[in-house]
Amino acid sequence: MSVTLPSILRTRLVGDAVGITSVCTAHPLVIEAALRHGLSRPGRVLIEATCNQVNQDGGYTGMTPGDFRLFVERIAEKVGFDPARVVFGGDHLGPNPWKHLPAEEAMAKAKVMIAAYAKAGFSKLHLDCSMGCAGEPIALPDEIVAERAADLAGAAEAHASGQQAPVYVIGTEVPVPGGALEEEGELAVTSPDAARETVAVHQRAFAARGLDEAFSRAIAAVVQPGVEFGNTSVIRYEPAKARDLSSALAEIPQFVFEAHSTDYQSREALRSLVEDGFAILKVGPELTFALREAYYGLDAIAAVLAPDGSEGLHAAMERIMLADPGNWSKYYHGDASELRVQRHYSYSDRIRYYWPKREAEVAVEALFTRLGDREIPLPLIGQFLGKLEPLVADGRVRPNARDLVLASVTLVLERYSSACGGGEA
Repeated sequence: MSVTLPSILRTRLVGDAVGITSVCTAHPLVIEAALRHGLSRPGRVLIEATCNQVNQDGGYTGMTPGDFRLFVERIAEKVGFDPARVVFGGDHLGPNPWKHLPAEEAMAKAKVMIAAYAKAGFSKLHLDCSMGCAGEPIALPDEIVAERAADLAGAAEAHASGQQAPVYVIGTEVPVPGGALEEEGELAVTSPDAARETVAVHQRAFAARGLDEAFSRAIAAVVQPGVEFGNTSVIRYEPAKARDLSSALAEIPQFVFEAHSTDYQSREALRSLVEDGFAILKVGPELTFALREAYYGLDAIAAVLAPDGSEGLHAAMERIMLADPGNWSKYYHGDASELRVQRHYSYSDRIRYYWPKREAEVAVEALFTRLGDREIPLPLIGQFLGKLEPLVADGRVRPNARDLVLASVTLVLERYSSACGGGEA
């Protein structure tokens, strides 16, 4: 099936394409890869920061929304990408970073956060109040989720800057920020009735607060199309199971669906998602997974080309993660051997939370220093970075450490670009 895109979505995000990739990351090399990839393509690049990465307290990156915008714009300037073509989005904006607090306190902090995103000119805001706070159930009734989301929209409207007012993404069936806690077996696809009710309950909540005009800028609803990934498995998209859900879009023509956790889906699956109305494809962990694959491949290559007896990157990251287990211990399970594998190679890629740490930055810098600008022999690229060997052999990627890392991330971006019609990153 082919879904007609709402005009505001086409104007603000998609342009001449049929979908757009939401690049959810704060890693500088991943952002650089996304912007370099966008240089040779028309349209916009959508880059989103999550509530845990970037907030008024700094998040795990140490950046506020204003800091993050400047951070991305500096990278754009370095690569020659027009910053006006960057769409800044805020993902999972809600009480999640403070859900250990009572709801009133957590929501007060969430309002400060979304106001900061709006002030910094983030123009795509995902309102996510789906999680319970202290003393509340894990999942909340739709009415409460919608009321809290409308409260956040009110705060954003009061502080929005720039010529264009923000657009909103809503939803009550929202995946947990950061990835699934457990391995998933089979996911229940959102029912058409639930999707329609999500829109209706949010419309009522916005109207009750005099925010009808803001609701007219709601462009997407987060639903579950039946995709997810865990530590070692990926649940693939099956179009037949989502057919009824996709058909519901005909009754809510203002909206498309936003698909979260699309990481590791095949090109064909991503294309099917877009064709079925999941026009915004969010990807995050797979991008830093590809980054880590390249880092570790280069770590192995450095041990061959430049052995110096120093601690390698893999060993350094193991040391760093063991010393600070807070970002992986509740997500990974098993004996010592299983935990060691998951720390480094899980699809959930919890290692991404450690790259901003200064110790990790020093370890990565040491790796690049060991390899320098030398030309890495093709057999070693084939051995340790096999997916990149054909690109180097064809002359499309230069065989030096930095270009190989960017190319690893770009392979993921190209799969998404192809699925979305090629009009964005």
